[in-house]
This record gives sequence, C-alpha cells and structure tokens, in this order.
Amino acid sequence: MTVITSRHHPIVREFRDAARGGGPVMLLDGWHVITEAVNAGVTVETLAVCGPPTRAEQTVIDRAGRDGAHVVEVSGAVLNALSPVNSPTGVVATARKPVAEAPALLQPSPALVLAGFGIQDPGNAGAVIRAAAAAGATGVLLDDATADPWGWKALRASMGAVFHLPVMRSRSPLTSLGEWRTSGVRVIAAVPRGGVPMYEMDFNTPVAILLGGEGPGLADEAMDLADASVTVPMSHAIESLNVAVAAALILYEARRQRALGAPKSFGEGGR
Repeated sequence: MTVITSRHHPIVREFRDAARGGGPVMLLDGWHVITEAVNAGVTVETLAVCGPPTRAEQTVIDRAGRDGAHVVEVSGAVLNALSPVNSPTGVVATARKPVAEAPALLQPSPALVLAGFGIQDPGNAGAVIRAAAAAGATGVLLDDATADPWGWKALRASMGAVFHLPVMRSRSPLTSLGEWRTSGVRVIAAVPRGGVPMYEMDFNTPVAILLGGEGPGLADEAMDLADASVTVPMSHAIESLNVAVAAALILYEARRQRALGAPKSFGEGGR
C-alpha cells in the first residue's frame, strides 16, 4: 500500500471538511470510536492509518474494507493534518452520519426518550448521549441549538454510544414531542428546583424527559408542553447539576423503576 506523505493530498481537504461538520459526513478519530462505528454498521468512507496496527486493529481495518471503506496509509505529518486532536492515536476516518426518524426513538415500548435543548458544549452533548445509551433509553432527541452529536468532540465524549441508539437532531423538536404526547407519551421537564423528586415520579409509562442546556435551562415553550416537572434532590448549597450528570441520574432512576416496578405509593407526578 502506498503511503500518503503530502499534506496537499486531496484527502486532507476531505477530512478537514468533515471535521468542520454541517454536512452528511462526520469525522471519526481514534480506534475506540471507529471500532464502535464499524461494529454498529456505520458506513465508513475513508480510513486513514498511520503505523502498523495491532491484530485487533487490523480486524477493524479489514471489516471496514470489506464494507466498502477506502483504506489508506498516511505518514505522521499527514495524520496530524487529518486529525483535529492534539495527539492523534494513529487512525482517523470519515463516515456517513446515521439518520434516525422520530418513530424509531419510541421503540421498543415503553419509550424512554431524552430530549435535549440548547446543550451547547460538545462534551456535554456526547456525555448525555453516552448516559442515555448506558441507561437503556430508546432514543435521544436534540434541538438544533444543541452541539452536533456527530461532531468529533461530541463523538469522543460519547465514546461511540451515539451509534447504538437512535439520535435525532431537529429544528422542530417540540412538534415531535407534541405528536408523541398526543399518542400517550408523558412529557416530563427536568428542573433544578420545585419539581417532583425523581424518586416519586412514575417512569413506568412511555416518557420523554426534557433537559435544558448550560445556563438558561428549558425555554417557556418547552415547559408549557410538559405534563410534569421532575427534580433531582440536591443539597441547598448546590444550585444545579451538570446536564450530563442530571441526565444519568434521572435515566437510571427510570431504569430502576422499570426493573422493579414503581411502588404503589407513587403519585401521578403531575402538576
């Protein structure tokens, strides 16, 4: 295999365009993220490798190649030009972003959807998706004010979890939520104070949990759509939790209840 050594090779522009985001192609950096993408059946377009791979890494390369990826070997200088990270791990790829439709986020029943609004930090966006996947959420709905979940920073934060559940980024998430609500999905807004304590909220029915981003929280139109508000109990010395931490706590409470069944003493958790 010929080694690409010129930083002026067309592949450099291809990868830099993917790193900037905004199009249908995403940039994958690192063996873990690329392995998760390949295992999930994501369409890898170009896979660039620097240095001899391990046996496990070669297995990933071979599988990506069989699935249609163009595999190339690059020099260290070219890898540094392809990868946006400070210390590349020896592999970087471009791939097609997965596309999810709204109904897929509700399956299997009962739905457990996390809906994020205005989560601007890519690390937080990725961590929220990772928490949702780990807790068994059926899908993640994000508004377009949230960081691109397929941006390279968010992908690194999600550790490839974004490939293992339906994730949808929408300009009109409230429309989908309104339709789901009409079909029987309870919409629950997470708020720092004044909501039903999460241990007293019944999560056994189909639910969509709304989370606001850093700072302003949920907008009025999102709150108006909610059937109930839920709060993670905190010491009075703490004003709020990181959005990814809040997501994980609430989702795992939902998972716990669904595994055990909600106690009869639980109320409706309405307002």
